[in-house]
Amino acid sequence: MDRGAAGDGVNPNFYSFRTTWTVDLDPDQAYAVLRSIGDYEKWWPEIKEIHRIDERRVDIRARSLLPYDLWFVGEPKEYPERRELTLTMTGDLEGFSRFTIQPDGRGARLLFEEQVVANKALLRRMALIARPFFMANHWVMMRRGQAGLRTFAAGYRLASENEA
Repeated sequence: MDRGAAGDGVNPNFYSFRTTWTVDLDPDQAYAVLRSIGDYEKWWPEIKEIHRIDERRVDIRARSLLPYDLWFVGEPKEYPERRELTLTMTGDLEGFSRFTIQPDGRGARLLFEEQVVANKALLRRMALIARPFFMANHWVMMRRGQAGLRTFAAGYRLASENEA
C-alpha cells in the first residue's frame, strides 16, 4: 500500500508518503537489515550511492525512473526499543523518512513514512504541473525497494540459518 499526500495545502513542494511493506523476516531480523543503511544500495535499485561523511551522517544519491538525481545528507537515528529507524534529510530533500517494524504473522510489517520538502530547483519549478509524475516516480521507487528487500531478506535468512 502506498499513499502520497497532495501537498500540505500551502507548499506545493511538500510531500508526505506512507507505504507498508511485508518481509519474511522476524521483526528483529528486519530491524537488523534496515539499520545497516550502508547496505541499502545492495538491495534498493534506486539508491545509487551512499558515502559515509562521518560517524553520524551519510551522503545519498537516489534516482528512480525520471531523469534526475536527488542528493541529500542523511542522519540516521535508531530506536531499538520500538524497532524504529529515522533518517533526517537535508539537501535536495529536507525532512525525514522513518521505518517502523512490527510483527506480522511469521514475518514483519514495515511501515515507511516520509515527509519532505523538495529543494531541488527542477522539482520546485515543475511542482504544479509535474507533481503526479513525481509521486508516481516515488511509487516505483517504493515498489522496487520492497521487491529488492524481499530478495535480500531471503539471503539474510538463509545465512542466519546456516550460522546456527
